[in-house]
Amino acid sequence: METSDVKIALKKPIFPVSPALQKYLRTYQREARLPISYEDLLLFNESYPIMDKYGKDSLWEGPIYANDRIEELHNGLKIIYANLKASGNLRIVQHKYIDKIEYCTFGNTHPFRIRIVNRLNDVYDYFYVKRADASRIYGLELEEILSPNQVNYLVDRETLIEEHIAGIPGDVFAKSYLQNPEYNPTRIAKEFVKFNERCLIMLLGDMRAYNFVMQVTPDFDDIQFRIRAIDFDQQFYEGNIKVYLPQFFKENYPYVKLGMEHLTDKTYLQYQQEEKSSILHRVRSERHRLTDLRDVSNTETLSSAENIESLKNGMAAYFNDRNYLECKTMTDIIELNIKNIIRQVKL
Repeated sequence: METSDVKIALKKPIFPVSPALQKYLRTYQREARLPISYEDLLLFNESYPIMDKYGKDSLWEGPIYANDRIEELHNGLKIIYANLKASGNLRIVQHKYIDKIEYCTFGNTHPFRIRIVNRLNDVYDYFYVKRADASRIYGLELEEILSPNQVNYLVDRETLIEEHIAGIPGDVFAKSYLQNPEYNPTRIAKEFVKFNERCLIMLLGDMRAYNFVMQVTPDFDDIQFRIRAIDFDQQFYEGNIKVYLPQFFKENYPYVKLGMEHLTDKTYLQYQQEEKSSILHRVRSERHRLTDLRDVSNTETLSSAENIESLKNGMAAYFNDRNYLECKTMTDIIELNIKNIIRQVKL
């Protein structure tokens, strides 16, 4: 495993949700009619910067809304939360209130982060309101189908609602938790190998440490780790294969170093194979949904011809497989990845 300084386009275009994708979302219960849209939340008068606990700019802002709009916004956001968490059952928000609305000025989708609090016990939760981007939706769907993680989101025309994914940000974990003597470094390295493999197969790009979280679960005899992606903006857009391999980002060097120190070539290959076997199992159980997703995405323009040409050449060289040169779309590349897994696991 190695790292390098990978270049990524700072501004990927926002791809609209097509009628075909909207139909797919309706089929798989991802579509909703919501009382508040992303554009509604943009109508604030002014904002103030939000500082982190160290006094540095967090790149989030606190929007200030007109007094006569606050009640409408808060009621609408509670209904959205009920739709996201309980299929619209409003009883779950009976004792909840909207505590914060925060706006991020960094990134492609400029999300709003909503904090909702239970007034009976002060337990809080977060969810996000974003501008709907077809790339991101395909990333969320592939995460649902091919990864061991479930994702919860809703789409209403140009508005995307996402559940908060809990965990320790990858950069924070590397800085403050990686040397914890109670943590088995081999288990962490193993999880990073699996995550690296999964990202390449799914063509999920830009998994720098601050775009994933580490979930830590105590078990009866040890502590388990799982890396989860939290940003899906760079789903099969870029043409550089290294964008889809987290090992090449300098921000991830602590995890790469851990693998070099605690894994052998044999165990590295073993963990790659384990992840491929898990993906194959999920492909078989979700084959109809995966086929529907393929059929929709293959008809859309989700990257440039130059990026597709560059990536298929990079994949052909990386895997020493000229079949990649026949791919016409990013979806074709993912489909060939999956077909190769089927062949390899059967061997």
